Amino acid sequence: MRRPTLLILAHPRSDSLTAQVADRLRLRIEEEGGTVDLLDLYAEDFDPRLTPVDEPDWEDREKSYSPEVHAHMDRITAADDILVVFPVWWFAPPAVIKGWIDRVWNYGFAYGRSKPRLAGKRMLWLGLAGGTDADYEKTGLATAMDVQLRVGVSEFCGITESSVRLLHDTELSGVPRALRSARVGDVLKAADAALDEHLPH
Repeated sequence: MRRPTLLILAHPRSDSLTAQVADRLRLRIEEEGGTVDLLDLYAEDFDPRLTPVDEPDWEDREKSYSPEVHAHMDRITAADDILVVFPVWWFAPPAVIKGWIDRVWNYGFAYGRSKPRLAGKRMLWLGLAGGTDADYEKTGLATAMDVQLRVGVSEFCGITESSVRLLHDTELSGVPRALRSARVGDVLKAADAALDEHLPH
């Protein structure tokens, strides 16, 4: 049986390949006895802008943030596994993900404690990248994303079981229509493999 999972989806279109991957993984986790809290940042109209009410107060780690942020904190707390599915835009996650981290993974909650509150959770960042694996490795972009997300967010907040996995060649516009279904199938299989490898039973 899988552990309770918070699945974060970040794509504006419900028919996108990113959304298909998230739906595939949600169904798999549920079929295998797990529970999934799907947090679709666009569908829930999450506001990524950091305003003073959610700005960290370095002199008060017990600060009360906005009700929206505390509701998201509760959803993170309730999960054992955190799975973030996103498209890679400009070699990084979409801005809404950055804004979600800025507002929700806040001082006193995700970091700033002698005993990290998120320790013991597992986390997988699953990005859909249009470019090839070779291109990302050659330019160092894969390493840059790994350091930014795994080290800079997950490990900084006490999540030591964390990984970044990119699904490559996901841009379908240059693929002949007759071959697109097979390409989508390959991407979904790669997503399955990432789930099994990085968030096993």
